[in-house]
Amino acid sequence: MNDTPSYSPQAPDRAEVDALPGLTLLQFGTDWCGHCQAAAPAVAQALQAAPATLAAMRHLPVEDGPGRPLGRSFRVKLWPTLILLRDGQEIARLVRPTEAAAVAQWLAAASSAA
Repeated sequence: MNDTPSYSPQAPDRAEVDALPGLTLLQFGTDWCGHCQAAAPAVAQALQAAPATLAAMRHLPVEDGPGRPLGRSFRVKLWPTLILLRDGQEIARLVRPTEAAAVAQWLAAASSAA
């Protein structure tokens, strides 16, 4: 599936994430997760259609699982989990998205609300 992000096993530590300026989208999951593979096209489509105000947003697909401290620090329980940060602070979370429109609406509302 070419829409599936390659989840990076080299995750930044929590202090690095907390220090990131601007908007950052953390996407927790794994490359082998069926839910992650099913959500990937919706997330990709929503990001491609995102308004210009989100153009500078960082997107970090992070491999999660037992012993992965970043996911544990955000209390991630299900994959994929999308966490939107502004200046290192969580402003919104979306778990197991399935539709691009829902992801796009969530991104727009979350990024303008906080």
